[in-house]
Amino acid sequence: GFRIDNVHVMAGVPAIFQAMLDNVVPTLKTGAKLLSDSVHCPHGEGVIGDKLAAIQKEHPETIIGSYPKYRDGAFWTELVVRARAPKKLAAAKQAIEEMIEGLAGAKGM
Repeated sequence: GFRIDNVHVMAGVPAIFQAMLDNVVPTLKTGAKLLSDSVHCPHGEGVIGDKLAAIQKEHPETIIGSYPKYRDGAFWTELVVRARAPKKLAAAKQAIEEMIEGLAGAKGM
């Protein structure tokens, strides 16, 4: 294999790739881990979009993603929160869970 700046090109054969990777890993720079957690939301993005945007604005040190899903005849949204600090992650997740509970209460669910 070879390297150009921060790009490492390695073999595609698994055994050879593994041997090459073992040599490359110690040279990689690492930083703080990006933590993530997910929340199941029974509502579509159209219902939660504005409220979710407000939560993202209140928690700028987090990354919030929404991923529409369809399973067993029902639509739902997986909400994923990412942050480097556990407390920041927990605060944003709690805000999302409270949003979902509020929507459930408003609809009588």
